[in-house]
Amino acid sequence: MRHLIIGASAAGISAARKIRELRPDDEITVVAKDAAVHSRCMLHHFLGGRKSAEEINFAGADFFEKNNIRFIAEEEITSVLPAENCAVGRKSGKLPYDALLITTGARFFIPPIPGFREAKNVYGLRDLSDAQKIKAAARGAKECVIVGSGLVGLDAAYALCELGIKCRVVEMEDRICPLQLDAVAAAPYQRLFEEVGCEFFLAKKAAGSEVDDGGRMRAVLLESGERLPADFVIVTAGVRPNIEFLEGSGVVTDRCVKVDDYMRTNVANIWAAGDVAGLSGIWPNAALQGETAARNICGEAVKYADRYAMKNTMNFFGLTTLSLGPNASEAGDEVLVSEWRRGYTKAVIRGGRLVHLTMQGDISNTGFWQELVKRGVKVKDSDKPLHRLSYADFWHYDESDGEYCWV
Repeated sequence: MRHLIIGASAAGISAARKIRELRPDDEITVVAKDAAVHSRCMLHHFLGGRKSAEEINFAGADFFEKNNIRFIAEEEITSVLPAENCAVGRKSGKLPYDALLITTGARFFIPPIPGFREAKNVYGLRDLSDAQKIKAAARGAKECVIVGSGLVGLDAAYALCELGIKCRVVEMEDRICPLQLDAVAAAPYQRLFEEVGCEFFLAKKAAGSEVDDGGRMRAVLLESGERLPADFVIVTAGVRPNIEFLEGSGVVTDRCVKVDDYMRTNVANIWAAGDVAGLSGIWPNAALQGETAARNICGEAVKYADRYAMKNTMNFFGLTTLSLGPNASEAGDEVLVSEWRRGYTKAVIRGGRLVHLTMQGDISNTGFWQELVKRGVKVKDSDKPLHRLSYADFWHYDESDGEYCWV
């Protein structure tokens, strides 16, 4: 049987590994637009000079050879032809398959701000090739503007600060990393970044640019009228799934590839996993989706049940934070807060159930919180502060409705 996997990130590599385990003699081909496998989570370490490209290869340098997998690097798939059971590569031509797995991930998005899409020195940060371009731009540079202060934007700022570059960060919300952090949890990170020279422009919006005759952006202009000079610009304003090559294939898409519980598309012998399937934006979930797809491709019937994707951890300047569930409260929610000298914890209770947790400081032994948020465990009063609760505090069976709950 011939397996074709388009994409070599978490989902694709996980699937290739599982297929080889289950089908030792099958033919496996992995196609990627990148030159090498790399971890997106480690790009800032490459950008800041802490790790080489080889050191952020999460699969291992000999993964393809060891597993007898054909790897076609730096190849762009232009179309998929289900009637012919093949995909078409710009350089390789037709690549036949008996089973096709799409793990093409997503790409960065540049908003239609005047000059941003045309200037030569405006970059996103999604793949190793992006980090390599930014690293080249940083040589000899003194200052940079970063549009967006989410995790990717802060990763970029952290790495560039290590290189001695002045970073100005523009964020539309009133705090940094707004999807994961509330104002209390965001404040210490902002102070730490400011101590190494970062400047933040919060509740501000990029509205224009100054571009020189050579096509290079020299400044970002804000709606407020402020002018932020820059040797180069990084935009971290979200991503878009890589699905354009599926046009005309018959595979149903709606901002992403639509899949069922078995990671199957609507077209026979075609599956999808990872960011391109729109189920999760975090690495472990993407890897699990790839493995689940692989097992189904190989004849098992395994459902992917973990559609819970709101988990993030961050560590900047030695300060760690865990964020679980959507970081937004609604009318009627109960918000419980626990602050102490070395940390901060917030829990949001909605309809009697835990829907969000932020824990900053010591996040060891907190694995049980993810299950509690994911399952929306019932919450009852406790005399303990949040940061002192453990799994044992939740292991109470409520006979009235047959559920385990917080006691």
